[in-house]
Amino acid sequence: MALRLTPSRLLKPGTLGAAAKRNKATITTSMAVSAQSSHSSYTTIKHRTTLVIEIKKSKFIVVAASIPDEHSARSFLAEVSDQRADHNCWAYKIGDQYRCSDDGEPSGTAGRPIYSAISTSRLDRVMVVVIRYFGGIKLGATGLVRAYGGFASECLKNAPTCLVKPKVPIVIEVPYDLIGALYHQIHFFGVEDVKQDYETGKEGITSISFSVDFDQVGVIEDTIKVNYSQKVVFYKDI
Repeated sequence: MALRLTPSRLLKPGTLGAAAKRNKATITTSMAVSAQSSHSSYTTIKHRTTLVIEIKKSKFIVVAASIPDEHSARSFLAEVSDQRADHNCWAYKIGDQYRCSDDGEPSGTAGRPIYSAISTSRLDRVMVVVIRYFGGIKLGATGLVRAYGGFASECLKNAPTCLVKPKVPIVIEVPYDLIGALYHQIHFFGVEDVKQDYETGKEGITSISFSVDFDQVGVIEDTIKVNYSQKVVFYKDI
């Protein structure tokens, strides 16, 4: 058998100064949650990984990648499948949802073993496609299960992984004189996609929007509450 692998720091209470004591900030958080996703971190593949194996004259090409949703899974399958191959078997897992296909192999000998490899790996939002070029020697049902499941598992084992934290969009309405202090504060939380909008329809008020890791939402809210002596109103759509 031949095998080839291709490769926070928080501000202390009172740091916003006297300006904060004279003003009121309104924070609106919006969290879009689908049935497929959860408010928790997950581990997935960092980048696409390929494994090439030859056994009993059959060539197997295993390609694994991270997929955020079902549409991405379909696009990935269309991209890597080879119509010249005898079989393009696959499986993916997105949260609690999964799908798999034997693509012409005996029922239960390809798609399900590939999915089992994904499930066992504890990775999420992952798809594995195994492309087979038949070499003339049959492997039998047991041999196919071992090949598809084993090769998928080997590919995932060698794939670099990363921890993904769901992002939450947040909008803060704040008086003009607190913009600088607020910008200074929120950047301690590793916020991204920061934007500002002066067209709030409220005199002397601007809005700052950004996204932040889900597990930082409570901390950033509590910190702003502490630093603003006036009432802070939170609106959440969870």
